[in-house]
Amino acid sequence: MWWTLAKATISAAVIVAVAELSQRFPRLGALLLTLPLVSILAFVMSWQQQHDLPAISRLARETLVLVPLGLPFFLPLAFAERMGLSFWSATALGLVLASFTIGAWFAFGPAE
Repeated sequence: MWWTLAKATISAAVIVAVAELSQRFPRLGALLLTLPLVSILAFVMSWQQQHDLPAISRLARETLVLVPLGLPFFLPLAFAERMGLSFWSATALGLVLASFTIGAWFAFGPAE
């Protein structure tokens, strides 16, 4: 129970820190977003709980493939002003694009 609360608190602190920092320093906020903080936290927390390196290695390999497939999410947001999109429409379009690329991987990529 305590470990679950600690994980939630750490995760929330990272999200809040990035959101707050990016308001004043967008480039620094972007740098923190590009760092695999969530992955690092997930790997460390998984290791602390299970000490299962093969499972963490599988997770890392899948992440290595899926991160580039998720990058289309950022395209509509990056060009929202030029395209005349609102935040929510750019976010929705990004979700559709990322869902398409990731969905295609799950549908046509190698099985586990």
